[in-house]
Amino acid sequence: MLESYTSKTHPRDITIVTSNYVPGYRAVKTLGFVYGLTVRSRGLGGQIGAGFRSVFGGEIKEYVHLMEKAREEALNRMLDHARELGANAIISARFDSDEISDIMQEILAYGTAVIIEKEEE
Repeated sequence: MLESYTSKTHPRDITIVTSNYVPGYRAVKTLGFVYGLTVRSRGLGGQIGAGFRSVFGGEIKEYVHLMEKAREEALNRMLDHARELGANAIISARFDSDEISDIMQEILAYGTAVIIEKEEE
């Protein structure tokens, strides 16, 4: 069975893969480039906690949590974009990240929206 992306905020209606195709399926229509973008600020509380952790070493959990939320938000926005186009799959899905300033991080999720159909055996 083909596994599709699922989250707390979105049902399993769109398959997302990082490859250029979905095994066992064929793309019958390419709908175009889709993306989801978010920019997050670390916030004063997170900066203070992260500052202490960076002095003593170890994982900076405040930033891990921030990045997890940012990736989820960017991914959900990409899924919404794909739905608007009528897609049931996204191929070649990727994430990109860039620092905008000392306290802001941009996260981009992107891929190609397609309509897939199960291949006949």
